[in-house]
Amino acid sequence: MTGEQDRRPMIDQDGGIEDVTLLILEWLGEQGVNAMIRVDAERAADNARAWTFAASGGPLEHGMRADGRTVQQCMSTALSQLREAGLSVPF
Repeated sequence: MTGEQDRRPMIDQDGGIEDVTLLILEWLGEQGVNAMIRVDAERAADNARAWTFAASGGPLEHGMRADGRTVQQCMSTALSQLREAGLSVPF
C-alpha cells in the first residue's frame, strides 16, 4: 500500500454529532489528547446528565469535562470547550 489513506468517512449532514463522536476521539488521540466519553446508567435512570466527556494532555493546558443528558448535548458542549481551548476539531 502506498501513500496515506484518509480514514475519515463522508459525514452524513442529516446525522447528529453522535455519528462522529468516535472520529472526534480518534482525532484527539492523534493530537496527543487523552479523551473519553462515558454514560452512567444510574444517572440515566434518574434522568440526570448521564453522559460525560473528559479530555486532558497534549495541547490542552488544563483538563476539561463536559456533561449532558444526551450524547448530543455532551459532545456539543465538549466541542465548544475544545475550540475555546484552541483545538480546531475538524468535525
